[in-house]
Amino acid sequence: MPRRRARAGSRPARTDPARRAERVEEAGDGDWVVRSLTGSASTKSYRCPGCDQEIRPGTPHLVTWPAYARNSDLEPWDTDSAADTRRHWHGACWRARDRRR
Repeated sequence: MPRRRARAGSRPARTDPARRAERVEEAGDGDWVVRSLTGSASTKSYRCPGCDQEIRPGTPHLVTWPAYARNSDLEPWDTDSAADTRRHWHGACWRARDRRR
C-alpha cells in the first residue's frame, strides 16, 4: 500500500516557543516557575526588577512567577491566571537576586 502524503499546509502542532523552556526552581525566596524567552519571542519592552533597567524588544530574558499560591497548601498556580505576579528579568539579574538583597 503506498504511503499517503500529508496535505500542503498540514503540519503537526508546534508548542509555543515561549513555553518550551519552562521549569520550576527552588530558592531561598520560594519556588519559582521560570520561563526562558528567546529574542524573537520578545516583542515588548519590560523593566527588570533586579537592575531597574529596560529589557528591550528582541532581548532574550526570563519570565518568572511564584510556583505556588501563598496560602495554598502547595497547590500549583494556574499559570494562565498568574499574569499579575509575572516579572521579566535579565538572566544575570535573576541569578544574582539573592546577592542584591
